[in-house]
Amino acid sequence: MFETAADISSILSIDIGLLIGLLVLARLLDPARSRDRMLFGITAAMLLVIYALWRWHDTLPASASSVEGSWQYLFFAFEALAIAYTLTSIVILFRSTDRSRQADVAQYQMEQAGQFPAVDIFICTYDEPLEVLERSILTALALDYPNATVWVLDDTRRTWLRDYCAETGARYVTRSDNEKAKAGNLNNALRVTAAQTNSPVILVLDADFAVHPDFLRRTVGLLLSKPQVGVVQTPQFYCNPDPIQHNLLAAQSWVDDQRFFFDVFQPAKDGWGCAFCVGTSFVVRRDLLTELGGFPDQAISEDINLTYALLAKGFETWWLNERLSTGLSAEGIPEYITQRSRWCLGTIQVALLRDGPLLGSGFSLIQRWQYLHGIMNWLCKPYLVLLLVAPSIYWFAGIPAFEADYLSFLRYGLPALLGQMIYMAWVSRSRTLPLFMEATHAISAFAVTATLVSAAVKPFGRPFKITNKGGDRSEPTTHWKFAALFGLISLSSAASIVWAFVSPYAASEISPLDFFNLLWAGVAMLIAFIAFLVCFELGRGEMLFDVNEAVHLASGSEIIRGRLTVLSTSSARMFCEGRSAQLMTGFARLHLDLLGWIDAEIADRNDTFIGLRLRPTAAQGKTLATWLFGLLDENVASTASMTGTLAGTIRKGWRGG
Repeated sequence: MFETAADISSILSIDIGLLIGLLVLARLLDPARSRDRMLFGITAAMLLVIYALWRWHDTLPASASSVEGSWQYLFFAFEALAIAYTLTSIVILFRSTDRSRQADVAQYQMEQAGQFPAVDIFICTYDEPLEVLERSILTALALDYPNATVWVLDDTRRTWLRDYCAETGARYVTRSDNEKAKAGNLNNALRVTAAQTNSPVILVLDADFAVHPDFLRRTVGLLLSKPQVGVVQTPQFYCNPDPIQHNLLAAQSWVDDQRFFFDVFQPAKDGWGCAFCVGTSFVVRRDLLTELGGFPDQAISEDINLTYALLAKGFETWWLNERLSTGLSAEGIPEYITQRSRWCLGTIQVALLRDGPLLGSGFSLIQRWQYLHGIMNWLCKPYLVLLLVAPSIYWFAGIPAFEADYLSFLRYGLPALLGQMIYMAWVSRSRTLPLFMEATHAISAFAVTATLVSAAVKPFGRPFKITNKGGDRSEPTTHWKFAALFGLISLSSAASIVWAFVSPYAASEISPLDFFNLLWAGVAMLIAFIAFLVCFELGRGEMLFDVNEAVHLASGSEIIRGRLTVLSTSSARMFCEGRSAQLMTGFARLHLDLLGWIDAEIADRNDTFIGLRLRPTAAQGKTLATWLFGLLDENVASTASMTGTLAGTIRKGWRGG
């Protein structure tokens, strides 16, 4: 016992020293500098390699001939894949490109010359409601660019949308069928517009993405600045919290899982010449599309397929890491999971194409390696599934995922975990949180695993599934299938902890292997429980934006001044000093510099705030929507806070969903 206590003390001292060292590195090094990224990345990678060597050398059985041996080798195979993916990611993150200065120069030259190449704006839509579509259409029509035509590509042939386009000044395109899904819709538009405007530049937008006024000024000059540029892609930002942020009451403290990819990984991939198109908010040269025969339609991920079709011909996708458009994140858990499963299947399909990045010709070794990294991202999801179920298998079936005691894990595993957690938080500039990041990935891990299995049997021929957005989501919803899955995992992990002590077969003293699996069961229980809470969807109200605008409010003969603090397309909240708010009742008029006087109704008030229901005219409503969704989109967190996220999760757990 004395030796064990001494061992624990010695190992913990080393781990604490390592933790302090890593935190000091995080404080001293700058993730914007490539040299610092390499230094910190190599440090984290070395800790991970040491762990992997320990796993291979000390924790695997002599053979995989037994059930226990087969399970341990299966687990290690997926763990090794996850380790390889992480190491590859670290190497990719050695580089990063920021093209904002190039965009500045290109924009200046274009504006000085007064030459603005014509642009056709393609807005792809399939069954989205007007409340979603109008944001994209109106902001596209309001772009600060003198030579652009907006085309709404309707794949559901809606008469009301055709009439709306005629009213607003957008052009309407449809077709008789939905063959080849989004790629087919885009290619139909290519044929139609070639006979009319034939603009040399095309901007592609999904139906829910609203562009900022300067989008084309920032991207078109950059696209045409060098002959090898085929696509300029910008990141996706969201004006609403995703289901995890929303359902954990953490919209202001937890970052959506795409931020790391868009803000950190894509600039890094651009540094290697391998950034790729992500389906919306990008400009592309028409002549190159014509050379390709249109948007590639062999796979359901036409975006990444487009990038690699261009790479094979020597053209590049450039990443402009600026906030130039804002869309809607998936609003519900089923949509969130469907979206990730579709991305997974599309990545696998492109990999299997004869002219794709793995089997085709014309690709460099780096380009193939970068695509393999994308495949590995999806192949790692089964490892998370195994990670969650392994403790229960140990306690109820007596089969460990690997033979290790907690002392060995403290010596080899904990340093690797600390290295990865601190490095990822550092390189992402506080966009990751342990446990919550794993819970986020766990939400889709089972569905992605099923997609991988089905893709191994039949990778092609499955229908394209859109991500439904918009509509009434005001009522809370429970997704019982997913809740049951994660609830069962969390409950079985908790039960295994109890079983370790109350089982009639329990040893009088907990062994090191038992203790290790107890700790593991506790972590699995927490991850699964967070995912379980997410499955209880909270109702979503109207999308509100934080503002700070000086306004006047008139009611009867009274006119008071105040500041608008919250605004939407149909409501507002105004701060008033003194007792003036108490004088306001009934109907009123709100004056905004942008819109003039707007009819309103006082909905609620107290000593300092007045809540208003707005009654804008049709013209005011369009201007308001353009302003809100084209400019005011900072209403979700951009960095993560463990304190805020934990507080939101605890509140959600206390409320019981």
